[in-house]
Amino acid sequence: MQTELSRKLGVEHAVFGFTPFPAVAAAISRAGGFGVLGAVRYTAPGDLERDLDWIDAHIGGLPYGLDVVMPARKVEGVTEADVEAMIPEAHRRFVRETLAKYGVPELAEGEAAGWRITGWMEQVARSQLDVAFGHPIRLLANALGSPPADVVARAHERGVLVAALAGSARHARKHRDAGIDVVVAQGYEAGGHTGEIATMVLTPEVVEAVAPLPVLAAGGIGSGQQAAAALALGAQGVWLGSVWLTTKEADLHSPALTRKLLAAGSGDTVRSRALTGKPARQLRTEWTDAWDDPAGPGALPMPLQGLLVAEAVSRIQKYEVDALLGTPVGQIVGRMNSERSVQAVFDDLTRGFERAVDRVNRIAGRSGQ
Repeated sequence: MQTELSRKLGVEHAVFGFTPFPAVAAAISRAGGFGVLGAVRYTAPGDLERDLDWIDAHIGGLPYGLDVVMPARKVEGVTEADVEAMIPEAHRRFVRETLAKYGVPELAEGEAAGWRITGWMEQVARSQLDVAFGHPIRLLANALGSPPADVVARAHERGVLVAALAGSARHARKHRDAGIDVVVAQGYEAGGHTGEIATMVLTPEVVEAVAPLPVLAAGGIGSGQQAAAALALGAQGVWLGSVWLTTKEADLHSPALTRKLLAAGSGDTVRSRALTGKPARQLRTEWTDAWDDPAGPGALPMPLQGLLVAEAVSRIQKYEVDALLGTPVGQIVGRMNSERSVQAVFDDLTRGFERAVDRVNRIAGRSGQ
């Protein structure tokens, strides 16, 4: 599954795997793909340093990348406390009442509330970059538009390619004009923050809009046949995220959540603002229903919503409250029916890709006779 971009990066298969788990990122690269570690959960530079050190020690010198969430415009002098003060009391009360309705226990006294969405903040994202550029990353991806111009320049000075996600051809052209090297066309089916255009429609539009820049297709891709379709649409690779959540190397810390993912069908996700304030595809739960209900207060804009619900999400996950328990995941969850190793996922991808290419070649051969 080779393309010009995969050859440039020195990987066997043009499969780019986004994951929050270092062990999964390393396994993706070892299997012949390109592992990309998501950095948004790291609020302490030392934690990111530790995990990148671990990847360096377990990846065998193979290439990998980092994904950050960084605004294109600098936001100076805004602290987390400043943002917290903007959250209305009515929304805090709604969270308390919803958790009480489902009997969600409190965290123990002094226990940390878990991950808080602060990676969007200027100082946090830049501290992540300070760490990352001390490691042999080959790609820096940004999930929140094009990174600031000085960050793009800093990456290029180190020979690091810069990628950015786009949900429309208009977004993709902005990335091209900002000096981005790779555009990820993320369709409606994808997990996490997505736009409203399906991958089958979006990919060729973005390919045409930014040519000759390489484009990766994302959203609704979890088989080799789908990867072949993406390349047929002009993409130079595929960007996969959801499929790794149920791999053996993943560390969800929740058997109940893994069971829900394995049991879910492709219709069991929803684009909801419940998690971050921006539409993000995730498992549909009674938690997302509560926030999407017109009778409720509605989600706050990003990043207020993420800070508001951080402790609640930690409590739901810790106590595995089934009705409320969810995670960002794409519609491809309907194919995620068993726990497999990352290598097994790759074996299935490559076999499916070969079958799809052989099928098209047979059809093309017959039509040419």
